[in-house]
Amino acid sequence: MDTAVAGFSKWSKDEKIDWIANTYFSNPQEAVARIKSYWNSDEALQKLHDEFIENTITNFYLPFGIAPNFLINGKNYTVPMAIEESSVVAAASKSAKFWATRGGFKTTILGTQKIGQVHFTFNGEVHKLERFFEQIKPQFFTDTEQLTKNMRARGGGITNIELRNKTALMPGYFQLHATFETKDSMGANFINSCLEQFAQTLVREAESHDVFSKEEKNLRVVMSILSNYVPNCVVRAEVSCAVDELADKNIDNPKAFAEKFVQAVRIAEVEPFRAVTHNKGIMNGIDAVVLATGNDFRAIEAAAHAYASKDGQYASLSHASVEDGIFRFWLEVPLALGTVGGLTSLHPLVKMALQMLEKPSAHELMQVVASVGLAQNFAALRSLTTTGIQEGHMKMHLNNILNQFEANDEERAQVKKHFKNHAVSHSAAVNFIESLRKR
Repeated sequence: MDTAVAGFSKWSKDEKIDWIANTYFSNPQEAVARIKSYWNSDEALQKLHDEFIENTITNFYLPFGIAPNFLINGKNYTVPMAIEESSVVAAASKSAKFWATRGGFKTTILGTQKIGQVHFTFNGEVHKLERFFEQIKPQFFTDTEQLTKNMRARGGGITNIELRNKTALMPGYFQLHATFETKDSMGANFINSCLEQFAQTLVREAESHDVFSKEEKNLRVVMSILSNYVPNCVVRAEVSCAVDELADKNIDNPKAFAEKFVQAVRIAEVEPFRAVTHNKGIMNGIDAVVLATGNDFRAIEAAAHAYASKDGQYASLSHASVEDGIFRFWLEVPLALGTVGGLTSLHPLVKMALQMLEKPSAHELMQVVASVGLAQNFAALRSLTTTGIQEGHMKMHLNNILNQFEANDEERAQVKKHFKNHAVSHSAAVNFIESLRKR
């Protein structure tokens, strides 16, 4: 089937929907009705959603859940989470409650530096380029004064600019490597605007500067862009308690549990196949809060996984130890977050999420997000090293199976009663539902 189409972006919303429905669905009317059933009844709100991206035809919903009882640095938080995976919010809530009676989460901001780069090529004498850069460096700050004025007023701005020689990696390749402080905004637009001005200044000054010969006036900018890898914008979250205090109804031998837990973390530190799944569990918690607060979870994911590889092999983001009878579990993760600008001032649920968190600064949000990631990791490792992860996960997944089979209220009650005392699996649930219906 040839589905090539011209001028799609210029069509009206209804025209786009009609084309989708008639091209891909055997019952176009049903497809149109399904698409429109997800529209918001508030026309102004729907228009707002339509304009977030291009070629919008409807809304795609994710559950918006709440994890209460997070005690972080002595303050209680109720944390909003947007995610589709069952058991994530329950696991975060369970960990939060567990640690709230054992001192809660302690967090520290290790750095807030963000990075942007102008990538360019130069085929000439390096010492001349280095001398040229030192002479014109003040001009980069001067030429961006209007761009940085508001950010500087809030205590942020450009913190440094370096010339970096990358010719060992690629012939003629150099960078302007700039660092920024963006306070409560994520700062992507601010950083990219500054970088583009740096590029213009660099080319202009190179063309007129007498340090270069005619043949050397070939400096060429390739691109100017921020980096989502922010190894100096990092937060640490930690929990700790005496080993004996780990005991609860599911941990009857806290010493054995602590030893096994530390071993499980150690495996993720040395085995990349395990580390990827281990860190994915951390990101279950982190991404859910990042998404609920209107931040860029793709950037957060990319930075976290790059950071996990910073020592030459992909490894666990979290670590654990038992020393002198004290169990410690901690996490260090890069988080470039914002609480102003972007969706934070536009999306109604994002605004509600930030209100629930009592309008945090970007630094405070970093600490909340890291704590949720650590809580999620603790819950997963606790399950893996005790009962196994599937028992709890499949019980949470049971609702999805019931919805898939459009079970009625009576069937739901019987299924849930049956699986209180039986292991849950997809096939077991399907077989039980089918047996009910045969009766």
